[in-house]
This record gives sequence, C-alpha cells and structure tokens, in this order.
Amino acid sequence: MAQIDKPNLHFNNILYTGNGSTQSVTGVGFQPDWVWVKERSSDSFNQLTNAVRGYEKRLHTNASSAEAVDSSPYNDFKSFDSDGFSIGSGGGVNQNSQTYVAWNWKLNGTGSSNTDGSTASTVSANTTAGVSIFTFTGTNGNTTVGHGLGAAPEMFWIKNTAQTGHWMVYHKDLQSSAGKQMYLNLTNAQASDTGWLQNTAPSSSVITLGANADSNGSGNTMIGYAFRSIKGYSKVGYYMGNGSPTNGTFVYCGFKPAFVFLKVGYASAGSDFTGNWNIFDNKRDGYNPTTKRLLPNSNAVEASDSAQAIDFLSNGFKLYSGNTDQNSSSGVYMYYAVAENPIVGSNDVPATAE
Repeated sequence: MAQIDKPNLHFNNILYTGNGSTQSVTGVGFQPDWVWVKERSSDSFNQLTNAVRGYEKRLHTNASSAEAVDSSPYNDFKSFDSDGFSIGSGGGVNQNSQTYVAWNWKLNGTGSSNTDGSTASTVSANTTAGVSIFTFTGTNGNTTVGHGLGAAPEMFWIKNTAQTGHWMVYHKDLQSSAGKQMYLNLTNAQASDTGWLQNTAPSSSVITLGANADSNGSGNTMIGYAFRSIKGYSKVGYYMGNGSPTNGTFVYCGFKPAFVFLKVGYASAGSDFTGNWNIFDNKRDGYNPTTKRLLPNSNAVEASDSAQAIDFLSNGFKLYSGNTDQNSSSGVYMYYAVAENPIVGSNDVPATAE
C-alpha cells in the first residue's frame, strides 16, 4: 500500500465560531463523509453525523440516547460540501459567538451493499486510510456483518440507532479482547461479555456478533465505526502509563499526530479503574504542550490543564501527566491516533514537532 503523504486529504480538524444563523464551514480540504462536532466554549453534546445515515441524523457519544433526527429546513447539519459542511442555527453546532471544533473523515460517500457476512450491511470505507462506517439491521442472535476495511479492524464502535443503549467498543489490546468491551459513553473500565462478539476476534471481512441489544438489537438499525492502523498515517495501539507528570510515557506512532483519542482500559496490577475518554488535536492549542482536551463521554466545556498535557512530536506523542485519565503508573491505555505528517514522506520531507 502506498504511503499517505498528505494525511489531511483523509482526515482534518477545523475550528470555527458559531453565528447563530446558517454558515458553511470550509477549509476541510475534501468533502467529509463523517463529521464530529464539539462545542468548546460551553457545555454541549458531541454531535456525530455521516453520509451513510444522512446529515439530518445525529448521534451523541456522551449519551445512550437513540439517533436524533432533524427535519427540514435542518437546524443542525444541512449538507456535506466539497470543502466542508453547512450548518443551521442549532446550538450544538452553531450557537452565536461560541467556539467549535470539527473532526472530519473522508470515506466513500453513502456507501454500498456488503454481503460478506450472514447479515447484509451497507459500508462506506476508505481502505487507504483504514476507516469504515457500516450499518445493518440487528438480529439479536448470532450473526456476522461485513465491515469493508479489507483487513481486520483493530478497534470498532457499535451503537443501536433506534433505541437507548450503550456505545459498545472493541479494542484489540483489551485483555481477552473478544470477550471484553468498553463503553464510549461511559468512564467504566473494561467489562467482560463473551457473548457480544461470541468471543471471536474480527476477521479481514466480518465482525462476529451475538445476542446483545446494544450492538445487535432485533430489527433495529445498528451503526458501526471501524479502524485499523495504516503505516505512517494511523495507529491503533496501547501504552503503559508510568505516573510521571514531568517525564510521562512516550508513545511511538511513526508520524506526527493530528488527533489522539485515548482511554484507560485496565490496570496492569490491582483493580481496573475508571477514566474519561480524551481527545487532543493539533489545532486547538497549535503548539506544545497540548493542554486542551475534550471528552467524548461528556458534554463538558473544553478543559485546559497543564497537569494533563501531551506533546505532539514528529514520531508520536508524549504524556506530561500523572492523572489516571492519561498516565497512571498502573494504567494500560487504549488509543487511536491519526497523522498530520508521516515522519518522512515519500518526498523525503521530514515532519517536525509542534
């Protein structure tokens, strides 16, 4: 697979300020198929929309609620555009004078039918960048579902769009990963449930599911987001915390990150403990140390705390925190990172730190 020299053609972060009316958010660099917006300056739900389900439909990672459906003339998302997206006056995406961040992924439009599994799915995949969105109708029984990545996903999330339920999270580095899960909407540590994946790791073509209403509700539309590592562009992995607020763990990614998503999964010794999901990116601070974080499991305002900071380096990221959310001495942390630049592109241009 050819190296991605321009990661921002597949993923990009954009900052904007709300105007309380309508506006087009531009500068993404491509037409996004998945947009995740979070208000930074006041409390507001995380807002996720995608081209597969349609821009009028939203989910919230900090809530167990069913999919929210907007109606014309669409107060929230109005369209996916060639260089970004358009929004209405909804406070979650465009409250006057409030600041926002949008994380944008390029996939493959509205998707196409996939019959790799025993249950058909609709898949929008960017196999070059290692990300896909898939939807299917739940069976509440043993089944397989195609994910379209072309290789086994290393992390995926599934949510029942039709009813209240947790966001189920698989990560390859959880203990007994196919028998464990985390919840994107909660702070809980890993939990045991061998049934939800039938204790079967995902394959290069399908995810195996069991009877669980949150991930496979009978007759309900389910949505999944799947990820795999792409050398020089993205990394799904784990790191061991060391508890040091001055010389924390360094995590090698093979690129300079634009986006880091992380959470404690379990404790290496003693009892597992809870912790927030964290998102750091290269735009909200724009320099090291990166102190501004948002929480996928919370509607909280953006926090800026030098005691919970990371550095974005040319080849990965380094923690400057002894906090349990990022770097406890007994914590094992799951992460997903996306590149701003590879260490050295195919044009031999090296990346630099923030």
